[in-house]
Amino acid sequence: MNKARTNPANTIAMHGALIAYTLIALFPVFVILVNSFKTRKAIFREPLALPDADSFSLSGYQTVLKQGDFFLYFQNSMIVTLASLFFILLFGAMAAYALSEYRFRGGKFLGLYLALGIMIPIRIGTVAILEMMVATGLVNTHWALILVYTAQGLPLAVFILTEFMRQVSDDLKNAGRIDGLSEYTIFFRLVLPLVRPAMATVAVFNMIPIWNDLWFPLILAPAEATKTLTLGSQVFIGQFVTDWNAVLSALSFAILPVLVLYVIFSRQLIRGITSGAVK
Repeated sequence: MNKARTNPANTIAMHGALIAYTLIALFPVFVILVNSFKTRKAIFREPLALPDADSFSLSGYQTVLKQGDFFLYFQNSMIVTLASLFFILLFGAMAAYALSEYRFRGGKFLGLYLALGIMIPIRIGTVAILEMMVATGLVNTHWALILVYTAQGLPLAVFILTEFMRQVSDDLKNAGRIDGLSEYTIFFRLVLPLVRPAMATVAVFNMIPIWNDLWFPLILAPAEATKTLTLGSQVFIGQFVTDWNAVLSALSFAILPVLVLYVIFSRQLIRGITSGAVK
């Protein structure tokens, strides 16, 4: 069994499968990008064809840049997403380190309690969350979304990072304590660098639902000054008429940050997913 697990062929097959799944997942992205440069008739007539001299059009991008404050929406999405990811990774890693390093009464119950957040969707508490934000005066602010998304992402972050931190060598941490390092120094300088693949995995898994979310921006921050990109794109979708050129162009802009993040963290992401399968 150990030889089968360490066989290089298994590793190559695993990476090949991940690449194949990635290409399949990117196909809808390709279709959106291609159709964003077409006329409305070409989008419905030949949705899979590349734009040519007759079908090429930039009307969708022109509409997006002229109607509404697109760059403000993009900035709001970046602020909310990056701040939420920062707090998810920081607090999630600290909680995971405590659960994996220290043994205390109720530790398993606390870990189970945090894991329940993965199974129970946060949208169930929308009314209570809205009342809480109104009471604290955080409606139509970035902090309302940041706090909600941080709470939404922490259970998964703690669940993943706890398992990875248990694999960090105790000898390394004890050597740091013998050298006089504080627990904070051990955590930030010794432990975190060793769990970077898991951190990248948590970041990617949380960024996509945060960036694409429409529910909480519509309820907690619908004001023009705090609209996110996904919410701002809804202006092109009407009850009777939809400007598909503008919708596809706005979606193309929204896809770019996710693709950039995936390119940056792709190696760490693959390592984090496959580390437990190819030991």
